[in-house]
Amino acid sequence: MDKVLRALVALTFRDLILLPSLSEVEPSEIDVRTKVSTSHELNIPLVSSPMDTVTEAEMAIALARQGGLGVLHRNCTIEEEVEMAKKVKRAESFIIRDVITIRPDQTVGEAIDIMRHHDISGLPVVDDTGKLVGIVTARDVRFTDPRLRVSDVMTADVITVGEGITIEEAKRILQEHRIEKLPVVDEQKRLRGLITVKDIMLRGRFPNAVRDEEGRLLCAAAISPFDLKRAVELDKWVDVLVIDVAHFHNRNCFEATKKLLKHVGADVVVGNIGTYKAAEDAITELDGIAGFRVGIGSGSICITMELLKAGSPTLFATAQVADAVSDYGADLPIIADGGIRSPGDVALALALGASCAMMGNVFAGCKEAPGELVAIGGRYFKRYRGMASPSARERRHAIDRYHSKGIAEGVEGLVPYRGDVATVVAEFVAGLRAAMGYAGARNIDELREKAIIAVLTEAGAREAAPHSIYLPSQEPFRSP
Repeated sequence: MDKVLRALVALTFRDLILLPSLSEVEPSEIDVRTKVSTSHELNIPLVSSPMDTVTEAEMAIALARQGGLGVLHRNCTIEEEVEMAKKVKRAESFIIRDVITIRPDQTVGEAIDIMRHHDISGLPVVDDTGKLVGIVTARDVRFTDPRLRVSDVMTADVITVGEGITIEEAKRILQEHRIEKLPVVDEQKRLRGLITVKDIMLRGRFPNAVRDEEGRLLCAAAISPFDLKRAVELDKWVDVLVIDVAHFHNRNCFEATKKLLKHVGADVVVGNIGTYKAAEDAITELDGIAGFRVGIGSGSICITMELLKAGSPTLFATAQVADAVSDYGADLPIIADGGIRSPGDVALALALGASCAMMGNVFAGCKEAPGELVAIGGRYFKRYRGMASPSARERRHAIDRYHSKGIAEGVEGLVPYRGDVATVVAEFVAGLRAAMGYAGARNIDELREKAIIAVLTEAGAREAAPHSIYLPSQEPFRSP
């Protein structure tokens, strides 16, 4: 009985609202930049969930170009997840470092196959020592006998530049020589990188994109604390490693993470957790972590709280962890994960201490999500499933997330098709700025300081929703 009397109230998004305050700022003036980990900033506080119907390379690329971050799922082989990460890093960069090349003694047919496989239009030609000896493009091999050697069709007199070139110098050289690819070489003419017109143009097209020090798009990837090999391989390519377990506050997870932190250089975000004590233990025991992922059981496809009566609603978890971070003076960003449906939900999470909001359902409905597009009755949907759903468990390459339970804690179904990521992000960012404007906050730090939160009664929640009117459709649908 005493435990009942001392029970906490685990409020979440449907229970709370932001009260309007005196505002001296317009939504267009509001800054929504934030940190996703101790070393990396985002231009928008939106992160996609590491689920196999949400985030693969295409989603990660699209979201990074908008200023957010995609976390690649791990329900695949190590090689497949690494290849996704490489694809994100190759998508655009001032200088491409992981250059795909070919040898002069290989055939034109092989060059064609390589270009098709990697969806590129040209290949630097290098000898066995790594020295650049030419370049072969799609135009060189078009209508050419595939049995010919690359050395027979390549351009041997190649315009090159050194490592210290600036983007403006590169633009001038590319324009002056009417070329689209500019190899970067060292003093011994060994290939060190590649600059392309396409990548330079993409930088102008996506000015809000988040990039690493080399100009490549930021990328994160999900890992298990028990899969050190996967973590080490991904560490070569990604900026953030996100530990992806259902209940991280576990002694075995802690011990495995201590070992993992010694072997990787990327920022490591740990989770999921849902209590003050979990955050306190992680802060005091895990030296070197770079952030938290919080919320247990709130996702639209998660049935943990319903089935097992265990969990921590995302907004409650956010407040709990934020209190611990503040009490210990830890500079650790918090990613609120699960149950977020609207820009207002994002605003509430940020107001209670989150740095970012992670969404699965919302991004699962986007064109760039890997889920299958389905047409039903003239409306469009995409398939979406929890990583503890029966079908995901059947495919599971990362079964440790739920291995000890022997029970499905997720479901699968359909979500409305929402269009492309750029459209969805624009709607969420506009809505978030409007919500912050109501609170009178110019940025996320001010939102945490100024936000006044109120609790809605059940009757108030009903009144807050559309009522006393017939709505032909509760969800927006768009043709793809």
